[in-house]
Amino acid sequence: MIAPQPFFTPRGTPFSVLYRLHALSELGHSIDLVTYHLGQNITIKNVTIHRIPNIPFVRNIDVGPSKKKVLLDIFIILKSLRLLIQKDYDVIHSHEEAGFFSTWLSKMFDVKHLYDMHSSLPQQLDNFRFTKSKFIVNLFKKLEKKTIRDADAVITICPELFNYVKEMFPDKNHVLIENVVENELVLGSDIETSLDISHQYNSNKNLKVLYTGTFEPYQGLDLLIKSAKRVIECYKNVSFILVGGNQKQVDEYKKIVNKNHLSENFVFTGQVWPNLLQKFIDLADILVSPRIQGNNTPLKIYSYLRSGKPIVATNHPTHTQVLNNSVAILTECTPESFAEGISRLIGNKDLMEEISRNAKKLAEEKYSYEIYISRMKSIYEDLEKRIYSRT
Repeated sequence: MIAPQPFFTPRGTPFSVLYRLHALSELGHSIDLVTYHLGQNITIKNVTIHRIPNIPFVRNIDVGPSKKKVLLDIFIILKSLRLLIQKDYDVIHSHEEAGFFSTWLSKMFDVKHLYDMHSSLPQQLDNFRFTKSKFIVNLFKKLEKKTIRDADAVITICPELFNYVKEMFPDKNHVLIENVVENELVLGSDIETSLDISHQYNSNKNLKVLYTGTFEPYQGLDLLIKSAKRVIECYKNVSFILVGGNQKQVDEYKKIVNKNHLSENFVFTGQVWPNLLQKFIDLADILVSPRIQGNNTPLKIYSYLRSGKPIVATNHPTHTQVLNNSVAILTECTPESFAEGISRLIGNKDLMEEISRNAKKLAEEKYSYEIYISRMKSIYEDLEKRIYSRT
């Protein structure tokens, strides 16, 4: 498995890599993971982590495309080549841009290639404002299309990406596997309780609105803060708890909150270990996802659905491919609309219970771990048949 990511760090693709490793281990596969020198080692049965050499001047990797990743991916290729020369593998399971060079590696070593597609990489260039060069964007489009076309199988993580691949290559061996795995299942539970967290962050307001995730611009935190100001004008007893973000991002958003005189109603925790997130969800009264860009479903949406807590989210394709008006309050991508969505729930216990109940039912029916495992098993069994059919 090739994952050009800081593994493990608590954010999107590394989470997905972790879930894949756990599922494949449970299914009895042995995996060599090639990844960056950054991140925390996690012990998983049947999994060996192979890191690239330590690059002393690269101490962190931001979410999304970056020049640093170009450098590190050269070492990823070299590490992968070395392992492929030393061992016989049945499958190269690539994540994100590793799919580009894994197409070449699979042909060179006559190994099946499974491309794990977490996003459309050309779209990521736009979402993260990485470049305005039409040449680079078009190059990524061609590389992405070639990777999907030549892969022996493709995994997509959300309906929007599934449809994107299906439209381009209708006959592709392709499966949708949404990241529904609970962090406590793969990382164990934390000894802290929701009460401990409430005391630690002095979250003593009567009603708690929770956001979890990264602090990248596409997540819509500016929209959330502006909407919070409107909510607090009407309801003084509301606390907004924001879990995530690196220190620089947290400091920037704290300044915005202070500028709007909202500091008494906001709590910033910074990044927390993933198995602690459920404790924050247990503590919350309302869960929010104000995302304004992208096409992949936020990982948090699946844990939100299971939680038994009401959800407020923007009426954006990143959400609506999973959520609907019966399981969440969906609003326009404006502070006024998002504030109105939160306010609708405050004091309306019946509405909170109704959409929470519907959300939990949806999670049980469509987004269970059993379904996740069965789809992982299916795509690998198909690859296994192809391997043995040529021998």
